[in-house]
Amino acid sequence: MIETFFGNGTLDAPVALLASLLIGIVFGVALEQAGFGSSRRLAGIFYFRDMAVLKVMFTAVIVSMLGLCYAKAFGWIAADNVYFLHTIYAAQIVGGLIFGIGFVVSGWCPGTGAVGLASGKVDALVFLAGAIGGSMLYNEAYPAVARLSAADHGVVFAYNSLGISEAALALVFTLIAVGGFWGAEYLEKRRFGTGMLWGSPCLKAFSVVLITGAFGLFALSKQPPATATAAVAQETALLKGLQSGTDHIDPTELADRLLAGDTVIILVDIRTPGEFSRFHLRSAINLQPEELSAALAPHINQGLIVLYSNGMTHPAQARDSLFRQGFENVCFLTDGLEGFLETCLKPASLRREPVPPIQALKISAWRAFFLAPATPAATRSSAPVLPEKPGLIETDWLNENLGTPGIKLIDLRAQSEYNTSHIPGSLNLNPESLRGWVRGVPSSLLPANMLAEHFSLMGIHPDNFLVLVCTDKLQDATLAGMACERLQHVRYGFLQGGFPKWQAEKRPLDAMLPTAQPSQYPVPDQPDAFTIEAKDVLQALGRPEPLLLDVRSADYFAGKKQDEARGGHIPGAINRDYTEDVAKAKTYSAFKPVDELGEIYAKLIPTKDTPVILYCRTGHQASQTYFTLTHLLGYTHIKWYDGGWTEWSAKPEWPVE
Repeated sequence: MIETFFGNGTLDAPVALLASLLIGIVFGVALEQAGFGSSRRLAGIFYFRDMAVLKVMFTAVIVSMLGLCYAKAFGWIAADNVYFLHTIYAAQIVGGLIFGIGFVVSGWCPGTGAVGLASGKVDALVFLAGAIGGSMLYNEAYPAVARLSAADHGVVFAYNSLGISEAALALVFTLIAVGGFWGAEYLEKRRFGTGMLWGSPCLKAFSVVLITGAFGLFALSKQPPATATAAVAQETALLKGLQSGTDHIDPTELADRLLAGDTVIILVDIRTPGEFSRFHLRSAINLQPEELSAALAPHINQGLIVLYSNGMTHPAQARDSLFRQGFENVCFLTDGLEGFLETCLKPASLRREPVPPIQALKISAWRAFFLAPATPAATRSSAPVLPEKPGLIETDWLNENLGTPGIKLIDLRAQSEYNTSHIPGSLNLNPESLRGWVRGVPSSLLPANMLAEHFSLMGIHPDNFLVLVCTDKLQDATLAGMACERLQHVRYGFLQGGFPKWQAEKRPLDAMLPTAQPSQYPVPDQPDAFTIEAKDVLQALGRPEPLLLDVRSADYFAGKKQDEARGGHIPGAINRDYTEDVAKAKTYSAFKPVDELGEIYAKLIPTKDTPVILYCRTGHQASQTYFTLTHLLGYTHIKWYDGGWTEWSAKPEWPVE
């Protein structure tokens, strides 16, 4: 069998370059001998004066087609050793029209232009220069026209599309070509008195040879029926999947992706219901092999279906069966459940070889995740009900729903702490990155469009429920909450007790950096309704309402301490230290019980609808009190003065007490 440069993958080899050069020279000589070195003669086809282009190109096409068909029939060459162009209808139609217009206008195509240049034709040189310039222009304009090539249908064979054999299509094209030869000679003879081959023995013999050659393919053709061809192609694709490894997934990869909340994976346990009820991997559903096709039909070629059993034999057989039914998104778990237990869930202390610290941390996270109490089967297929408004999230709830699609964890600790260990799937965010210099005031919450960019880079969508995780500085979480509020993202909550409580309860931890596919988070059309500026505070001075609440410590409120331009507070303000809303346990800090907070604030604020303006130094601490009043206690008219004492104290014309 002939091995081609394309089939061997050696098109870039020096010998391939030499072969192409020699073929190109011979091809150019043939074109020159056929008269293709003259643009006048080439353009003659458009006026039915000289049909050389049609006769030469038809001859080349038909001889090549028949030759390739015979080579395949005799087993001299395999289709895999021949490069076939992909079918891209829009691009090829538009490109063909441009090519045709260029041929009509110039009388040249790239190949004949090269022949004309070799013959010393100046217009060929001009044409080739234009072709090069056009190629450069196309390269620069490609982003604008790329959509023309978006619908790539791959290699499409006409005989498959028409439902006929390769030999039948070859015969049809041969008859068209022979008709074209006779028609071209007739036109030349009738209009210009040329057409020397009309009715000649040469043309008759040539026609007979071509038609006989086309009919001969029927005798030699071993083309299988279309169904058999499709089956062979399918089996070939199946075998390629085995070679490339796309037919299976490694236990550690599966564990990491499930732990990180990968929503693409559909995990299917094909063991008996009894085995499944005794133990199964978290998020798995139980289907028997005969149920797979019907049950998984909604997921065909959507997501990644992972099959597993105790070993690999049955999942591999089921995977191959589904592949033949059109499922190209199915794989099986390498080494099955037994391999998963050995690789991922066996304690580090029981392994034969010492385990590196990072790997030991991952094993602990896997064990905590996959060995947690199972969700009842009756509720397994339904997603958990996620809160629709800001609130507090308990560690038990988060542990139960860890990895649930739609939940995103935002770790607000320092990067060094996050890198050491974090809740699986968490993204790290520095709260200070949400603030900057805005309208002359430092440490102000960024505008909505900049916050939306932050959320987009983190892959956050408006329908995600965000769990904000901090240390004992609850104001870090509430500041991030203010960013959510500015973007009208009300589906968020704070992990009660934060990371210290999660860690103290020995919940799952890992040190992986999860991937996040960037989103396009929308920017609200209107500014937020809770932020007020200094002019609004100035207008409130001396009025009974709104109530001014300074949440800094008593010493800063009284002016005994100061770290700004002046000490003291805004005239008329009352003081309630934000830290008094927090209860400190042995290892973590958390909000005090709501009932206790309600009694305290009822003594400071007359009613739930009393207008209140909160401020601190930079808005950071006041964000915590805003959350307490608005989302824990239900006060309805709370405003947040972000500029705070930093801005107010720097204005000597504004009064201070």
